[in-house]
Amino acid sequence: MRLFSNITHLKLISTVAGTLALLSLPTAASASTARLVRPSDAIAKDSPKDAQLSQLEPADAAEPAIEAGIPNLDLPSAVDGLIETDDNIPPTYFEPGTSEGTVDETIIRDVPSAFPPLPSDAEILGEELTLRIAPAEEPTVAADNRSTIRLVGTIADAAGNPVNQDVVVTLTSSAGEFVDADYDIDRGGFQVLARQGQFEAELRSSLEAQRVIVRASADAREALGLEDNESAQLPTAELQDYTQISFITALRPSLVTGLVDFRLGPAGTNLWGSFRDFLDPDLIDETEFDLDASLFATGSFGDWLMTAAFNSERALNERCDGNRLYRDVQFCEQAYPVYGDSSTTDFLTPSIDSFYVRFQRDALIPDADPDYFMWGDYDTAEFARFSQEFSAITRQLHGFKGNYTFGNGLQLTALYANNVRPFQRDTIAPDGTSGFYFLSRRLILPGSEDIFIEVEELNRPGTVVERVRLSRGADYQIDYDRGSILFNQPVTLVDANPFGPALVRRIVATYQVEGDDSDGSLFGGRAQYNFSYDLDAPSWIGATLLIEDQGARDFSLYGFDALVSLGETGRIVAEAAFSSLDDGFGESDGSAFRVEATGEITPDIAGTAYYRTAESGFRNNASTSFRPGQTRWGGQLGANLGDSTQLQFQVDQEINRGETSDIITDPEILFNPGLGLISGPSVDNTLTTIRAGVQQQLGVLTANVDWVHRNRKDRILDDTINSDQLVAGLAWPLAENLTFRAETDITLSDEDDPVYPGQTVFGLDWDVMPELTVRLAHRFFHDDDVTPDAITTLDTLLNYDLAEHTTLTGRYSLLGGFNGMTGQGAIGLNHRWVVSSGLHVDLGVERIFGNSLSLLSSGAQFLQPYAVGQTAAALGLVDGTTYTVGIEYTDNPNFQASARFEHRDSDNGSNTLLTASAAGKLSPALTTLARFQYGNYANQTITGRLANTSSLRVGLAYRNPASDKFNGLLSYEYAVNPSSTPNSILLGAGSNSIEEHTLSAEAIYAPNWQWEFYGKYALRSTNADLDSLGVGLTNTIHLAQLRAAYRFAYRWDVVGEARYISQPSADYDEWGWAIEAGYYMTPDLRLGVGYSFGSADDRSFIGSGYRSDSGPYLAVTLKVNELLNQFGLQEVAPVQQEESLIEASAAEPTALTTEATTEAIGGGIEE
Repeated sequence: MRLFSNITHLKLISTVAGTLALLSLPTAASASTARLVRPSDAIAKDSPKDAQLSQLEPADAAEPAIEAGIPNLDLPSAVDGLIETDDNIPPTYFEPGTSEGTVDETIIRDVPSAFPPLPSDAEILGEELTLRIAPAEEPTVAADNRSTIRLVGTIADAAGNPVNQDVVVTLTSSAGEFVDADYDIDRGGFQVLARQGQFEAELRSSLEAQRVIVRASADAREALGLEDNESAQLPTAELQDYTQISFITALRPSLVTGLVDFRLGPAGTNLWGSFRDFLDPDLIDETEFDLDASLFATGSFGDWLMTAAFNSERALNERCDGNRLYRDVQFCEQAYPVYGDSSTTDFLTPSIDSFYVRFQRDALIPDADPDYFMWGDYDTAEFARFSQEFSAITRQLHGFKGNYTFGNGLQLTALYANNVRPFQRDTIAPDGTSGFYFLSRRLILPGSEDIFIEVEELNRPGTVVERVRLSRGADYQIDYDRGSILFNQPVTLVDANPFGPALVRRIVATYQVEGDDSDGSLFGGRAQYNFSYDLDAPSWIGATLLIEDQGARDFSLYGFDALVSLGETGRIVAEAAFSSLDDGFGESDGSAFRVEATGEITPDIAGTAYYRTAESGFRNNASTSFRPGQTRWGGQLGANLGDSTQLQFQVDQEINRGETSDIITDPEILFNPGLGLISGPSVDNTLTTIRAGVQQQLGVLTANVDWVHRNRKDRILDDTINSDQLVAGLAWPLAENLTFRAETDITLSDEDDPVYPGQTVFGLDWDVMPELTVRLAHRFFHDDDVTPDAITTLDTLLNYDLAEHTTLTGRYSLLGGFNGMTGQGAIGLNHRWVVSSGLHVDLGVERIFGNSLSLLSSGAQFLQPYAVGQTAAALGLVDGTTYTVGIEYTDNPNFQASARFEHRDSDNGSNTLLTASAAGKLSPALTTLARFQYGNYANQTITGRLANTSSLRVGLAYRNPASDKFNGLLSYEYAVNPSSTPNSILLGAGSNSIEEHTLSAEAIYAPNWQWEFYGKYALRSTNADLDSLGVGLTNTIHLAQLRAAYRFAYRWDVVGEARYISQPSADYDEWGWAIEAGYYMTPDLRLGVGYSFGSADDRSFIGSGYRSDSGPYLAVTLKVNELLNQFGLQEVAPVQQEESLIEASAAEPTALTTEATTEAIGGGIEE
């Protein structure tokens, strides 16, 4: 833990800051803001490859911070682009171009159907109503995280008059944050009340210039004044509307801040310099002539905004736990806010080296991406368009990047990345719990990871239905040293819908690996010509090139893609990609192609067609999962005949060729699988499916009959299976909120398909409320040796229509089955019960019946902790039962708490996970926070083979809002096995136990403007019980620090500081002290002279471990507030000559009281 004055080289200001670990509450139920974008909007934003879900942001709680262990004593300067705003809002943290989203692990979206809507004579409630939303004024606002734009809307009847009801309207935005009070904090999105059909809301901009989509939706029943159960069996019109606004580049007056330090004296005893250099043996007896600068500057040059930072002493991103890509809310790099518990921190200049610069302006075309040129950390959003899959690149990199759009719509993007590390891709099968999940590598480059949740068909690997990108901090925590991930919510494994195909989830992680091989480079470029920027019908063509040189591993990728919109109802997507990989063990070249077309042929006929193929030698680990060697083509067509009949036809063929993953049983290879495929047997097979049917509306009844033909051909085994099935279904509303469903699959042929046997399903849907349906279903399997006899499911279906084609639906199910099955039966329960406002209870059950280690058409599946590269098709399922119970309380702004219990029971190992956290104000001046975590490891073949890991963190912060004389921080941390990895199993050390205790306290006291005192004490004690070696070890480290400063005259001050570090078990002691007198020539220029001393005595070297250095030094410190030509000089506002007055309205002549006048004039200052 560190608490320090906002100084560099003795510039003392009485504040409490510090670089401390952020302990945030789980964000699952503390949302006041949701962001969600429909796929068509994401196309317009050009970042739809990572589907966007609502981001649940942490509640605005006062959170003292705790740091694990004794800190690095490098004191960061107050610049490096760190901006703190005292806005009473929850903080949001994200990186430009990412798709943020907290994943509800029960969310499954159906693949958009190409069938036209079935006509019906039934009444549609609310079809005469219309909802409209639009900006009240100009649809542009500065992207400065402060400016706001007012949105207004109406709900009107057929005559255009506002309805007479008060209606709750849900607003969602692709960026920015709504600043008003949420009308219903327990619902997803942001709610406002439309009084008498009219509503308004205010949206605050983000820091990123971009095009923003805002959606408004409402319940038609509520707008009509109907009760929840009134006419519930009738279909309801969808009341929604979209509007588009632009966050434009915020051109601001110039600002410069920073420090320039000069020091002449002993090189090894700079007490206020880097701790790593203090008493460095190579620097002892050396004289240092050191000039350091730390600068931040921003300002406008015409239409361009410049933002830059420089630090000659260290990297801009470097913090107490080392250097990394980006800076965000992960652990100790989170600064404890200086200006109050509700302040937020935004990092404007992320760079893994010492320099950052960015020039940006709004493009000549209003809807285009901003033009910019930069050096620093960046993502590759421009290389992952909607039309790209095989050629898409999603990476976190550092170096140069430029983007420019010409007036004719041609957009050019170029990038160069230096110091690129080896790139790894892991896919993990979740076990229904939050973790811990190990990645395949240790020592991950911090900040380089991208984490996704992908959903694909269980029996058809390579077909990704959904892909959601997660946000660090909001969705998961990651330990970069040992490569482990803990999610903030359970990650269920499968979704079993009795009326649809079973779907399975995968955790996909890509990242760079730290190590000696860090001198790689990457070049990339993309050219894209945009024919249309229309929100509902964008069109473009593009070409992409990427070349990566990693020493012994060279990779190149280039591709072409196009998106052509056919009005607002159809589009064509085409893509061709080519890759080449030389990894020192051989070369691998391949190509991939994709064509998709969908749309309406006539108002009553709609269809889609697709073709996609990837050769077995094609490689791209930075994109969506696919199976190399797989070809899939087909289409579907729907036609309405009359008012109540629809014909449907589908054809699909899947071809699998090439090598599959070898079944690995060697633990050494299993836990350290390398970078890519370990070749196994080859496959060569084809599955052809033909489906034809009719759907009929009979009053309120809906019936369908389909014929399904499947042909499986294995050319290696010379085997062919032909099967035919008759599928019939019925939906019958028995009452206003009760619907009967039935479906039967009857096998007509002599041969049964081994994956799709005959079955019969009966079910009842009970609409408890418009957003909640309870489904009871029973499934009978026909004569078959693979599947069980029957399965019973109890589902809770939650449906929030937050966006078009993006329905937030959770299937919470409890499943019971009889007899064994080689496949699996699985169901998930994750019901969020709102007990009262701000109090939520989560319940969850997931049951997997039997291991799914089948020989599918894509190859064999086997148990493995992680699949590397594009080998996820080899991941199998493991039987077991997972239970989760959670409770969250967020209603009180002065106290918030959360707790969760998760347990998985399996023949392959058990895992129990406990998490609990609380934060609150014990008094106006005393804030406390606590967090506890306990668990094992969730990877297949690892669960139960390592000792459990746990941690407890408790923190207290004292800061009197009425007096700044005394401030203090206290923290305690207890950790068990914080460094266990799969390598511990290989070394036979899985049962070893390590305990760590860390205590830290610090305070600053300034009784008046002349005196300031600062003190710190920290202790870390480690106890290791190494069963594998039969020994036990104990180690303790102490740190004490004391500083006093006295300003004895207007221009003079004197300061002294001492530091002591001791490690008794190693007979190590280190002293350091310094005293300095300073003279302020100007308020910005200080001259100092002092004497410093340091000594270290390491008696473990038998008398040869003592070293010391001392001597006088000269220091000059300059505070920078302008550059050349007075750039950044802040003009002092002239003194106000007369008192501000507020004129009373002529219609209401009221006399303002003294209190009212003070509040009107000074309220903003107090805020």
